[in-house]
Amino acid sequence: MELKIDRAGRIVVPKSLRKRFGFKPDGALEVIEQPDGVLLKRAEQRPLMIKSDGLWVHQGVPEPGANWDRVIDNAREERIRSVNNT
Repeated sequence: MELKIDRAGRIVVPKSLRKRFGFKPDGALEVIEQPDGVLLKRAEQRPLMIKSDGLWVHQGVPEPGANWDRVIDNAREERIRSVNNT
């Protein structure tokens, strides 16, 4: 199958391939460089938070301008409330 690249550098993946491989509108694709071209595959969906050694770890990308002091304070207050309610 041959695809065309438009002037903006975009390619259109035919509907039959999108359906077969589960490519969804607004979905993310991973591009892997290979010696003879590139491989496109669905980006793995990873949870934003995982528990590691008993601690919750954020794996995502923070929003620009995120106020980490406020995030930490809110999490701390919520934890204190949950401990006091038990």
